[in-house]
Amino acid sequence: MKFYSTKTESLKASLEEAIFNSLPPDNGLYMPESFPKISDEFLADIQNKSFKEIAVEVADTLFEGEITRTELEDLIENAYDFDAPVVEIGTNNYVLELFHGPSMAFKDFGARFMAAVMSHFLIKSEKKINILVATSGDTGGAVAQGFYKVPGIDVTILYPSGKVSEIQEKQLTTLGHNVTAIEIDGTFDDCQQLVKDAFLDSELSSKFNLASANSINIARLIPQSFYFFSAYAQLKKLGKPIVFSVPSGNFGNLSAGLLACKMGLPLQHFVAATNLNNAVPRYLASGTYEPAPSIETISNAMDVGSPSNFVRLKRFFGDDWKSATEKIFGTFFDDEQTREAMRQVYENSDYVMCPHTAVAYLGLKEYSEKIGGDFTGVFLSTAHPAKFIDLVEETLGEKIEIPARLESLLHIEKVSIKMKADFSAFKELLLSRLH
Repeated sequence: MKFYSTKTESLKASLEEAIFNSLPPDNGLYMPESFPKISDEFLADIQNKSFKEIAVEVADTLFEGEITRTELEDLIENAYDFDAPVVEIGTNNYVLELFHGPSMAFKDFGARFMAAVMSHFLIKSEKKINILVATSGDTGGAVAQGFYKVPGIDVTILYPSGKVSEIQEKQLTTLGHNVTAIEIDGTFDDCQQLVKDAFLDSELSSKFNLASANSINIARLIPQSFYFFSAYAQLKKLGKPIVFSVPSGNFGNLSAGLLACKMGLPLQHFVAATNLNNAVPRYLASGTYEPAPSIETISNAMDVGSPSNFVRLKRFFGDDWKSATEKIFGTFFDDEQTREAMRQVYENSDYVMCPHTAVAYLGLKEYSEKIGGDFTGVFLSTAHPAKFIDLVEETLGEKIEIPARLESLLHIEKVSIKMKADFSAFKELLLSRLH
C-alpha cells in the first residue's frame, strides 16, 4: 500500500514511511493511493466475526502485505483487550460505546494500534523515535496510556491549560517515565500548530526522529475504521440501512468512517455533529470553508476551529462539495442544547452521556426529523461520562459512579511543563530534552 500527499500527489510513501514521517514534506496529509475492497465473502459473514477478527481483515486488506497477516494477528491481539459494543437507546436508536479501553475514550483504538505498529517497525530497524502530539482532551490520555513504557519511543504531549477536564489532565500528566506533558497557555489550535511547526522545522527533523500520534497520522485513522465495521456487524441482522452520527472536532473519526465506506462497508449516511466550532457544517451548508479561532465549550475535545482532517474529508469525495453533501449531513449545537440532551436521555432511558456523546445524539435526532426514512441510527459515544464528572453531575443533578481506574488518578499530583504558545521557546525545549 502506498500513500500520497494531499498537496502533491507525486509525493508517495510506504506504510512505514507514512507512519513515522506523520506529515509529508509539503505539509499535506497522507492518503491511501487506492482503497482495496473488503471481500464480499467476509461482509456476508461479518455478523459472526469478533472485533479482533474484523480488525485483522480490514488491516490486512488495506496494508496489502506490508505487515503479514500473522504479524497483524499478534499486534491486534496485544493491542485490544476491550471491545466496542452497540447498546440500544430507544426505537431504532443505538449508541456505539467506544470508552471501554484503558483511557476510557475512543482514542484508545487508534493509539494502541499505532503504538503496536510503530513498535513492530522499530524492533526491526532498531531505531528510536519521539512522538509529538497535541490534545484537546482525550487524545493525550490515550496516547500516554498506549505508548507508556513502549521501548524506543518517547512521548511529548501538548495540551491547552485550563481547557481539559481534571481527569483528562491527570491521565496525561501523572505517568512520567517516557511521557512528558507540556501545558500551553492557549487553545488546542495553538498546540496543534506548534506540533505542525516542529515537523516542518529542518533543524528538529534532522536531529530527531519525530512522529505524530494525532489523527493527522494515517496510523491513527486506519484503526478507527475498525469499529464502524464492527458496529455494522452487530446491527446487520436488523436488515435496515445504517446512519452514523459522529461527534466531530478534528474530523478523524468521520474520516475513518468514510475510509470504511471506500473499502466497501455499505453505510447509508453520516451526520457530522459539532459544537459551536462549526466550520465543517457551515461548509456542508454553503460550499465555503471558513476556519475560525476555536470557541471554548463544554464538549472540549471538539473545540477545534481549524480541523486538520478537513482536507482528507474533501479528498474522499474528490474535493467535490456536492458529493460530500450527498453522504454527510452537517449540524451543530450549543452548550445548553447539549446539556438538555444529556438530561432528556437520562430521564427517558437512564443512560448517562458525556457532552460529546450528547452532541452526536442531537445530530442523529435532527437528521431523523429533517431527513426521515426507515433506518437504524447509531451515535458514537466517544468518552466515559465520568471523565467529565463535575459537568455531568451538575447537568443531571445526580451523582455518577467513577470507574476505579479514573478515580485513582485524582489523588496523584500532576507534573507538567508550563509555557506560552511560542514556537521558538517550544523548539528550545525540544532541543534541550529530546535525544
